[in-house]
Amino acid sequence: MAFGDDTLEPARVADLAICAALMDEGRAFQRQRGFVQWTEDYPNRDTVKADIHRQRGCVLKSGGEIAGYLCVDFDGDPAYDEIKGQWGAEEPYAVVHRMAFAGAFRGRGLADVAFDLVGALCLARNVRYIRIDTDASNRRMQHILERSGFVYRGTVLFQGSEKLAYDKAL
Repeated sequence: MAFGDDTLEPARVADLAICAALMDEGRAFQRQRGFVQWTEDYPNRDTVKADIHRQRGCVLKSGGEIAGYLCVDFDGDPAYDEIKGQWGAEEPYAVVHRMAFAGAFRGRGLADVAFDLVGALCLARNVRYIRIDTDASNRRMQHILERSGFVYRGTVLFQGSEKLAYDKAL
């Protein structure tokens, strides 16, 4: 999928070190912003490796360089089966997890581009619905989600803690 000079491509095993480093960079960025959503244990290199092997890992390239990493999972997420609230629809969906950008690419609106490209990928697979979660302390991601057309739907229990749940119909 492409949007101007930006593309969303399957992550390759050869990209593992870069993608794992993006997780570490994202973790450090969260701490700089005064919150902890990602622990030292999750997400980690093994998480990214599993994403790649399951063909869920994606890289966002800008100008041919890897600018970001995210997991796009079309198999759903069991954590989303129980929500305190209500999803906007009960139909097949894609889940976006583990979105991180290289510091050199932050502030360029690439999260919006990534969500547009994920939407295009979903539509190409005849999936018209996306779900995502984030921590209550991650105000930056909440703002990005709302700006990108996601709607707050309640809370889910993910990785042992309560997360804010959002969805978007395409």
